[in-house]
Amino acid sequence: MTTPRSWLAPANDSPFGVHNLPYGVFTAADRPGVRRIGVRIGDFVLDAGAAARAAGEPSVLLDADSLNPLLAAGRPVWTEVRASLTRWLTDETHRDALSPLLLPLAEVALHLPFEVADYVDFYASEHHATNLGKIFRPGTEPLTPNWKHLPIGYHGRSGTVVVSGTPVSRPQGQRKAPADAVPSFGPSRRLDIEAEVGFVVGAPSMLGEPVTLDRFQEHVFGVCLVNDWSARDIQAWEYVPLGPFLGKSFATSVSPWIVPLAALEHARVAAPTRDVELLPYLDDREGDRHWGLDLALEIRLNGHQVSRPPFASMYWTAAQQLAHMTVNGASLRTGDLFASGTISGPEPETRGALIELTWNGENPLKLPDGTTRTYLEDGDEVTITATAPGPEGTVVGFGEVTGRITP
Repeated sequence: MTTPRSWLAPANDSPFGVHNLPYGVFTAADRPGVRRIGVRIGDFVLDAGAAARAAGEPSVLLDADSLNPLLAAGRPVWTEVRASLTRWLTDETHRDALSPLLLPLAEVALHLPFEVADYVDFYASEHHATNLGKIFRPGTEPLTPNWKHLPIGYHGRSGTVVVSGTPVSRPQGQRKAPADAVPSFGPSRRLDIEAEVGFVVGAPSMLGEPVTLDRFQEHVFGVCLVNDWSARDIQAWEYVPLGPFLGKSFATSVSPWIVPLAALEHARVAAPTRDVELLPYLDDREGDRHWGLDLALEIRLNGHQVSRPPFASMYWTAAQQLAHMTVNGASLRTGDLFASGTISGPEPETRGALIELTWNGENPLKLPDGTTRTYLEDGDEVTITATAPGPEGTVVGFGEVTGRITP
């Protein structure tokens, strides 16, 4: 099937062509106090609600001030809305009506595109988990005994999920180095990043009803980029025995564009070979259950590329994470966000966190301005971007998630 071409010619060679059409929420100078759903096409944002009215197909879902009503509508409606958007942007008869509704991306403000219900973060990269095991438990088996049997995760704080561009205040808390007799209190000295991919839940599920692998597409609406900032020193002192808490809950940044799952069909790949037999509810070898994704990420620190993590190397897929997250009967809510955990590849230049890139500070990063970094300093800015393969040689863009550290 040939990929349709848009009457907006510059968008046809863009990672944000009609093969992508990610959703976001924006405000603009003409109505500065009104949040509107936008769809990115090239370097423009289409006012989706106004476009529906101009096309003679008004939609209360696209006229909302967040994506949540559309998320809750379910996959048949998602498919219908996406088909309508594609038709409006490719059928020449809609050009005159829709052209005034295309706003330059540089002239709009982007907001958190959905109301986050629950937030869960996983630990799905074997390379990342192995590196951290070697750093913290040298001379022993780096992976914990449960790691290859289930996707390990923790429940985070949805109220501190923020959109890209939101400043990140350096957190304070208790810190205790191994050589310290007692803990001290103050700003984190080991503030880190975690490059991740997030999955946004649309259709909810019933309490007591697990979501099986083959129902992944019924519930997950789309994908975004995530930086789950981490205060390593606060976390190291507090996390035994219950896990991450204040060291993680101060901020989680997400990209403003949600790429529909439907735009990623050509990015689907098999997960890495597993060397431990999985229990049936996690076994994705049969049917249409494989949800590895070939995403290429890039991390920049103050504009300088420091890593290119490959998402295809992740041991656990999002479908397995969702199945495990609900196997005990936990329900899904519209707007739930779950993230992959730090994405790291096998090579040093593909590691997704500073704790790995600098080997816990032993090998500082050298930046072009002559400075070095072990962990983040005040004023540092981190940007994560990603692309995926699309149909017929096209590229699917995700935009970026950026955050700057403030004192």
